Amino acid sequence: MRIMAIDYGDARTGVAVSDMTRSLVGDTWVIHSRKENEIIDEIIKEAQKRNVSSIVVGYPKNMDGTAGPRAEKCKNFAEAIKTRIADSSDPADSSDPANPLDVTLWDERLTTVSAHRILNETGTFGKKRKKSIDAVSASLILESRLGSLK
Repeated sequence: MRIMAIDYGDARTGVAVSDMTRSLVGDTWVIHSRKENEIIDEIIKEAQKRNVSSIVVGYPKNMDGTAGPRAEKCKNFAEAIKTRIADSSDPADSSDPANPLDVTLWDERLTTVSAHRILNETGTFGKKRKKSIDAVSASLILESRLGSLK
């Protein structure tokens, strides 16, 4: 089963999904929406379609380890995903793909800084940068999670 990483943002949300072996980042994309419900619907739909068993939501702690306003927003977003999954699953149906879906937070300190560095090194600027920064951040969150499994 695959792992999905989410870089939740106000205007765009980056998403990355691992390959089936959980060793590489596979697909990445950006959800262009400011509406939490639309974003959650899209995440759950794609998770089911892609055989995802675990979702990691980036948790941007401050450098001193405390949780600031952005981290709290991401924590609430992860809880909203969990609630939606629980509300939509049928406990009597063990074949329901939503049942095993695990949602956790993942420390993503400096992920956006690293994503900007990567895009600088590849010469990606302007509109292209704006369109891809969130997907790159999600892939870095996913890489970190996959690395922890080894």
